[in-house]
Amino acid sequence: MDIELLYEAILAGILLGCFYAAVSLGLSIAFGLLDVPHIAHPAFLVLGAFATYVLVGHGLDPILGGVLLMPLFFVLGLGVYQFYYVTFERRGTDQGLRGLAFFFGIAFIVEVLLILRFGVDQRMVEAPYIGQSLELGDTRVPWRMIVAFGVALVLMLGLTIFLSRTFIGRAIKAVAQDEGALRLMGADPVRIKRLAFGLAVAITALTGALLIVVGPVDPGLGRIYIGRTFCVVVLGGLGSVPGTIVAGLILGVVESIVLSTAGAAWAPAVAFGILLLVLAVRPAGLFGR
Repeated sequence: MDIELLYEAILAGILLGCFYAAVSLGLSIAFGLLDVPHIAHPAFLVLGAFATYVLVGHGLDPILGGVLLMPLFFVLGLGVYQFYYVTFERRGTDQGLRGLAFFFGIAFIVEVLLILRFGVDQRMVEAPYIGQSLELGDTRVPWRMIVAFGVALVLMLGLTIFLSRTFIGRAIKAVAQDEGALRLMGADPVRIKRLAFGLAVAITALTGALLIVVGPVDPGLGRIYIGRTFCVVVLGGLGSVPGTIVAGLILGVVESIVLSTAGAAWAPAVAFGILLLVLAVRPAGLFGR
C-alpha cells in the first residue's frame, strides 16, 4: 500500500470514525451511564433515518429534519424507559436477560413496522451536498461525509458541555455511580434516568439523519450497526464521551485501511476483532468508567 493510498484511507477513516462516534453517543448514555441493555439503539437510528426521509420528501434539509425530530424522539425515549422501569427495574426483576429480550422485541417491532410502511428497498435523500465532492489535490472527499463530520463534532461538543456543566448533566453522570448521593442532592434518580434515556433516543433522531445522508438505508440496516456501536462504546469506556470519540476514530481508520487493502469482505469483522483485542488487554476500555 503506497503512501498516497494510505493518506486517503486515513482521511476517509477519520471522517468515518467521527460518524461512528456520533451514532454511538445515544448508546453510550443508555448502556454506558444507565446500565440499560439498549440493543434497540440501532433500530432507533434507522427509524430516525426513515423519519428524516419522510421530512425531506416535504422539502426539508436532512440535517434540519433530524433536528426537528429530536423533541419527538425525546418523548418516545421517555415512554420506552418508563415502560422498562415499571416492568423491570421497579419490580427488582432480572434486568439482564429480560431487559435484552425487551429491547430486542422493540428493535424487531420497529424493523417490521418500517418494512410494512416502506418495504425492503433502500431509500436515500437528496441535498445540495450529497453527490458532490471536495477536491484536495488528487483526493476527492465527499461533501456528505464532511457535513456528517461537522454535525457530529458539534453534537459531541454540545453533549460534552451539557454533561459536564449543567446540573442535569452531572446528575446523569452521577446516577450510575451513587444513587443515594444523588438523592441527597435533591434529585430523583428515576426521573434523571428517564430524562437521560430520552436524551439518548433524541440523539438518534439527528444521527439517524446523518445515517441517511452518508448512504442509502433499509429497514434491516440496524443489524450492521449493532456490532459497530457496541464496539465503540465498550472500546472507549462505558459512558465516556471523549472515549467514544477516540474509539470511533480508531474503528473508522482501521476499517478504512482494511477496506483499502483486504477488501470489503473483511471490513465487518474489524469492529469485533478490535473489541475482543481491547477486552483481552484492557477490559474497562481505553478511558475506563
